[in-house]
Amino acid sequence: MAKGRGSAVVAAMVVCLLVLHCEIAQAATYAVGDTGGWTFNVVNWPRGKTFKAGDVLEFNYNPKFHNVVPVDAGSYGSCNIPQDAIGKAFTSGKDHITLKKGQNFFVCSFTDHCDLGMKISVDAV
Repeated sequence: MAKGRGSAVVAAMVVCLLVLHCEIAQAATYAVGDTGGWTFNVVNWPRGKTFKAGDVLEFNYNPKFHNVVPVDAGSYGSCNIPQDAIGKAFTSGKDHITLKKGQNFFVCSFTDHCDLGMKISVDAV
């Protein structure tokens, strides 16, 4: 009898792993700005693309000159980035950020960079 339960547990684990693998396999990775990377005038880069929650944005840039800051809609629109948001900045130059469902907003907080179009708004379904 114990042998039967053990087989059922193993089968359940295999099914769980297959489901998890399918979920992960469906996520896509996008290089923000394509070959140009995370730079000025990238604001229109998301246009025409369909993003899903769980997809990953890869931000490639020179960390001496740029960063990536997740912000809210107000900060995105005004390019006024609060200190608490700047404290959560990504600064590696090769950042991978997983999209959450709904609107996702990212800006560069270096002086005037957001105003010069170094920001993106991505809607993930």
